[in-house]
Amino acid sequence: MTDDPSEIHHDPNETRRDPNELLREDPDLGPIVEAHGPVTVEPAPDFFERFVVSVLRQQVSMATAAATRERLETAVEMTPEGVLAADEQTLRDAGLSAAKTEYVGNVAEAFVERGYSRAYFAEIPDEEVVAELTTIKGVGEWTANMQLMFALGRPDVFPVGDLGIRKGMERLYGDLTRGEMVERAERWSPYRSYASRYLWKVEDDA
Repeated sequence: MTDDPSEIHHDPNETRRDPNELLREDPDLGPIVEAHGPVTVEPAPDFFERFVVSVLRQQVSMATAAATRERLETAVEMTPEGVLAADEQTLRDAGLSAAKTEYVGNVAEAFVERGYSRAYFAEIPDEEVVAELTTIKGVGEWTANMQLMFALGRPDVFPVGDLGIRKGMERLYGDLTRGEMVERAERWSPYRSYASRYLWKVEDDA
Protein backbone atom coordinates (compact mmCIF):
# COMPACT_ATOMS: atom_id res chain seq x y z
CA MET A 1 0.00 0.00 0.00
CA THR A 2 1.11 3.56 -0.58
CA ASP A 3 1.83 5.24 2.77
CA ASP A 4 1.77 8.82 1.51
CA PRO A 5 -1.48 9.91 -0.19
CA SER A 6 0.43 12.75 -1.83
CA GLU A 7 2.25 10.20 -3.97
CA ILE A 8 -0.86 9.85 -6.12
CA HIS A 9 -1.16 12.76 -8.56
CA HIS A 10 -4.12 13.23 -10.90
CA ASP A 11 -3.89 15.18 -14.10
CA PRO A 12 -6.93 17.47 -14.60
CA ASN A 13 -7.49 15.77 -17.96
CA GLU A 14 -8.12 12.52 -16.10
CA THR A 15 -11.59 13.77 -15.19
CA ARG A 16 -12.55 12.90 -18.76
CA ARG A 17 -11.67 9.26 -18.17
CA ASP A 18 -13.88 6.57 -16.72
CA PRO A 19 -13.77 6.73 -12.89
CA ASN A 20 -13.45 2.97 -12.59
CA GLU A 21 -10.40 2.96 -14.84
CA LEU A 22 -8.77 5.71 -12.78
CA LEU A 23 -9.40 3.85 -9.55
CA ARG A 24 -8.08 0.65 -11.12
CA GLU A 25 -4.69 2.39 -11.19
CA ASP A 26 -4.79 3.14 -7.48
CA PRO A 27 -2.41 0.79 -5.62
CA ASP A 28 -4.92 0.15 -2.83
CA LEU A 29 -8.31 0.13 -4.56
CA GLY A 30 -7.04 -1.38 -7.81
CA PRO A 31 -7.34 -5.00 -6.65
CA ILE A 32 -10.93 -4.39 -5.49
CA VAL A 33 -11.80 -2.83 -8.85
CA GLU A 34 -10.30 -5.85 -10.59
CA ALA A 35 -12.21 -8.26 -8.37
CA HIS A 36 -15.63 -6.61 -8.65
CA GLY A 37 -15.63 -4.79 -11.96
CA PRO A 38 -17.12 -1.37 -12.70
CA VAL A 39 -19.56 0.36 -10.36
CA THR A 40 -21.98 3.14 -11.23
CA VAL A 41 -23.08 6.33 -9.50
CA GLU A 42 -26.33 7.51 -11.06
CA PRO A 43 -29.42 9.38 -9.86
CA ALA A 44 -32.16 7.19 -8.45
CA PRO A 45 -35.32 6.90 -10.58
CA ASP A 46 -37.42 8.23 -7.68
CA PHE A 47 -35.79 10.83 -5.42
CA PHE A 48 -38.45 10.71 -2.70
CA GLU A 49 -38.58 6.92 -2.51
CA ARG A 50 -34.79 6.74 -2.26
CA PHE A 51 -34.86 9.33 0.52
CA VAL A 52 -37.38 7.27 2.47
CA VAL A 53 -35.21 4.17 2.03
CA SER A 54 -32.29 6.01 3.62
CA VAL A 55 -34.44 6.97 6.60
CA LEU A 56 -35.54 3.35 6.98
CA ARG A 57 -31.90 2.23 6.95
CA GLN A 58 -30.88 4.46 9.83
CA GLN A 59 -29.35 2.31 12.57
CA VAL A 60 -30.88 -0.99 11.41
CA SER A 61 -29.71 -3.86 9.24
CA MET A 62 -30.24 -3.82 5.50
CA ALA A 63 -32.55 -6.84 5.81
CA THR A 64 -34.75 -5.13 8.40
CA ALA A 65 -34.94 -1.96 6.32
CA ALA A 66 -35.81 -3.96 3.19
CA ALA A 67 -38.63 -5.77 4.97
CA THR A 68 -40.04 -2.49 6.30
CA ARG A 69 -39.77 -0.91 2.87
CA GLU A 70 -41.74 -3.76 1.29
CA ARG A 71 -44.52 -3.44 3.86
CA LEU A 72 -44.57 0.34 3.51
CA GLU A 73 -44.84 0.21 -0.28
CA THR A 74 -47.81 -2.15 0.08
CA ALA A 75 -49.51 0.04 2.67
CA VAL A 76 -49.17 3.52 1.17
CA GLU A 77 -48.52 5.29 -2.11
CA MET A 78 -44.80 6.06 -2.07
CA THR A 79 -45.11 9.73 -2.86
CA PRO A 80 -44.90 12.70 -0.50
CA GLU A 81 -48.64 13.18 -0.80
CA GLY A 82 -49.32 9.49 -0.26
CA VAL A 83 -47.23 9.37 2.90
CA LEU A 84 -48.85 12.53 4.28
CA ALA A 85 -52.31 11.14 3.55
CA ALA A 86 -51.62 7.95 5.50
CA ASP A 87 -52.51 7.87 9.17
CA GLU A 88 -49.80 7.25 11.73
CA GLN A 89 -51.05 3.78 12.64
CA THR A 90 -50.73 2.64 9.02
CA LEU A 91 -47.06 3.64 9.04
CA ARG A 92 -46.50 2.00 12.43
CA ASP A 93 -48.18 -1.21 11.23
CA ALA A 94 -45.74 -1.24 8.29
CA GLY A 95 -42.90 -1.48 10.81
CA LEU A 96 -41.81 2.11 11.31
CA SER A 97 -40.88 3.15 14.81
CA ALA A 98 -42.52 6.23 16.30
CA ALA A 99 -39.39 8.24 15.49
CA LYS A 100 -39.14 7.05 11.89
CA THR A 101 -42.84 7.64 11.37
CA GLU A 102 -42.18 11.25 12.32
CA TYR A 103 -39.03 11.49 10.20
CA VAL A 104 -40.63 10.07 7.06
CA GLY A 105 -43.47 12.53 7.53
CA ASN A 106 -41.00 15.37 7.90
CA VAL A 107 -39.28 14.39 4.65
CA ALA A 108 -42.63 14.20 2.84
CA GLU A 109 -43.56 17.67 4.15
CA ALA A 110 -40.23 19.08 2.93
CA PHE A 111 -40.81 17.68 -0.55
CA VAL A 112 -44.28 19.23 -0.71
CA GLU A 113 -43.49 22.56 0.92
CA ARG A 114 -40.06 23.16 -0.63
CA GLY A 115 -40.67 21.55 -4.00
CA TYR A 116 -37.74 19.13 -3.76
CA SER A 117 -36.69 17.32 -6.93
CA ARG A 118 -33.44 16.50 -8.69
CA ALA A 119 -33.89 19.70 -10.70
CA TYR A 120 -34.25 21.71 -7.47
CA PHE A 121 -30.78 20.61 -6.34
CA ALA A 122 -29.13 20.45 -9.77
CA GLU A 123 -27.03 23.62 -9.39
CA ILE A 124 -26.52 23.48 -5.62
CA PRO A 125 -23.04 22.39 -4.37
CA ASP A 126 -22.78 19.23 -2.29
CA GLU A 127 -22.07 21.04 0.98
CA GLU A 128 -25.13 23.25 0.57
CA VAL A 129 -27.33 20.26 -0.24
CA VAL A 130 -26.22 18.62 3.01
CA ALA A 131 -26.80 21.86 4.93
CA GLU A 132 -30.34 22.16 3.59
CA LEU A 133 -31.37 18.54 3.99
CA THR A 134 -30.12 18.37 7.57
CA THR A 135 -32.58 21.12 8.53
CA ILE A 136 -35.25 18.39 8.28
CA LYS A 137 -35.73 16.79 11.69
CA GLY A 138 -34.54 13.20 11.50
CA VAL A 139 -32.11 13.80 8.62
CA GLY A 140 -28.50 13.77 9.71
CA GLU A 141 -25.29 14.04 7.75
CA TRP A 142 -25.24 10.33 6.88
CA THR A 143 -28.76 10.42 5.41
CA ALA A 144 -27.97 13.61 3.50
CA ASN A 145 -24.81 12.08 2.06
CA MET A 146 -26.79 9.04 0.93
CA GLN A 147 -29.05 11.41 -1.03
CA LEU A 148 -26.04 13.03 -2.67
CA MET A 149 -24.71 9.64 -3.76
CA PHE A 150 -27.78 7.58 -4.52
CA ALA A 151 -30.63 10.03 -5.15
CA LEU A 152 -28.71 12.80 -6.91
CA GLY A 153 -25.82 10.74 -8.33
CA ARG A 154 -23.08 13.11 -7.17
CA PRO A 155 -19.66 11.59 -8.03
CA ASP A 156 -17.44 12.98 -5.26
CA VAL A 157 -19.02 12.11 -1.90
CA PHE A 158 -17.10 10.44 0.93
CA PRO A 159 -19.52 9.49 3.75
CA VAL A 160 -16.95 9.01 6.49
CA GLY A 161 -19.75 8.65 9.05
CA ASP A 162 -20.86 5.38 7.45
CA LEU A 163 -19.78 2.29 9.41
CA GLY A 164 -19.10 0.24 6.27
CA ILE A 165 -16.86 2.98 4.86
CA ARG A 166 -14.87 3.17 8.09
CA LYS A 167 -14.48 -0.61 8.21
CA GLY A 168 -13.34 -0.67 4.58
CA MET A 169 -10.77 2.05 5.26
CA GLU A 170 -9.59 0.19 8.35
CA ARG A 171 -9.04 -3.02 6.37
CA LEU A 172 -7.01 -1.14 3.77
CA TYR A 173 -5.03 1.19 6.02
CA GLY A 174 -5.34 0.08 9.63
CA ASP A 175 -6.52 2.25 12.48
CA LEU A 176 -7.19 5.82 11.32
CA THR A 177 -9.12 8.73 12.80
CA ARG A 178 -12.04 10.06 10.78
CA GLY A 179 -9.95 13.09 9.90
CA GLU A 180 -7.18 10.83 8.60
CA MET A 181 -9.71 8.85 6.56
CA VAL A 182 -11.00 12.03 4.94
CA GLU A 183 -7.43 13.12 4.20
CA ARG A 184 -6.55 9.72 2.75
CA ALA A 185 -9.66 9.76 0.56
CA GLU A 186 -8.61 13.03 -1.06
CA ARG A 187 -6.50 10.94 -3.42
CA TRP A 188 -9.72 9.62 -4.99
CA SER A 189 -11.26 13.02 -5.72
CA PRO A 190 -13.23 13.85 -7.88
CA TYR A 191 -14.59 10.29 -7.75
CA ARG A 192 -14.91 9.56 -4.06
CA SER A 193 -18.45 8.24 -4.51
CA TYR A 194 -17.06 5.50 -6.75
CA ALA A 195 -14.25 4.83 -4.28
CA SER A 196 -16.84 4.61 -1.50
CA ARG A 197 -18.75 1.94 -3.38
CA TYR A 198 -15.55 -0.08 -3.61
CA LEU A 199 -14.85 0.44 0.10
CA TRP A 200 -18.22 -1.13 0.89
CA LYS A 201 -17.15 -4.11 -1.21
CA VAL A 202 -13.93 -4.41 0.85
CA GLU A 203 -16.08 -4.96 3.91
CA ASP A 204 -18.42 -7.32 2.03
CA ASP A 205 -15.39 -9.47 1.11
CA ALA A 206 -14.22 -9.74 4.72
